[in-house]
Amino acid sequence: MRRSKVLEKLRKKEKASCFKVNLKDAQVTELVAKCGFDCVWVDQEHIGQDWSVISSHVWASKSQDVDLMVRVARGSYSDYIRALELDATGILVPHIMSLQDAKDVVRMTRFHPIGRRPIDGGNADGGYTMEDFNTYLQEANEQRFIVLQIEDPEPLEELEEIAQLEGYDMLFFGPGDFSQGIGTPGDFSNPLIAETRKRIAEVANKYGKFAATVGTVDNLQELHDMGYHFVSVGADVVGLKTYCQSIIQLFNMNDENKQNRSYLEKN
Repeated sequence: MRRSKVLEKLRKKEKASCFKVNLKDAQVTELVAKCGFDCVWVDQEHIGQDWSVISSHVWASKSQDVDLMVRVARGSYSDYIRALELDATGILVPHIMSLQDAKDVVRMTRFHPIGRRPIDGGNADGGYTMEDFNTYLQEANEQRFIVLQIEDPEPLEELEEIAQLEGYDMLFFGPGDFSQGIGTPGDFSNPLIAETRKRIAEVANKYGKFAATVGTVDNLQELHDMGYHFVSVGADVVGLKTYCQSIIQLFNMNDENKQNRSYLEKN
């Protein structure tokens, strides 16, 4: 089983980089991976990608020895483990609402002795039955990461208990939905967001979990100083939008200048 580049770096107390890919074409993942990121994040919570598309993203990332994290849709155990069976390196489970919710996720996504993830072994992560059975179970528990996303106020009452739970790797703070959960959607200046972001990093570090979140190049150092080890910085749609807007702005400015010159020449 391919080892996780993200876990390797985090376990060495290094920082891991991540980039979100919204577009379905796996060539985007390959391009991002070639640029040197440690991890590419693809999404099933908000994006209608079928399993064949996810599989293509897995192949594209593996071709460059880069991790792939799939944010899964909330549902049954099958919704969580299929990405792992396809050999995604990790899954991000959104909207963890309680300690019991976190326990259920661990139970469904980790093999014995940690959990009771259903066993197949005949798919990509098990080498299509070519990997030794017990080695497969052990490496899946050691080289595949489980990330629990805290993005609601409800689980904060049990945050310390969630952080102490064995069997997962990262606590991921999601400020977007959290802003909605506290009644101020999109107002990232709300002091409760900054307070919670800091608290999640502190609690994760206190109990041996890796702190994860989203950020930008502008606040990356601040997040690292706060104790975050894994930060997703940037997304394909943001980059493409910014690039296209800059081009059309220059195009329109050039067209306007031509019209002004034409007017002056005529007058």
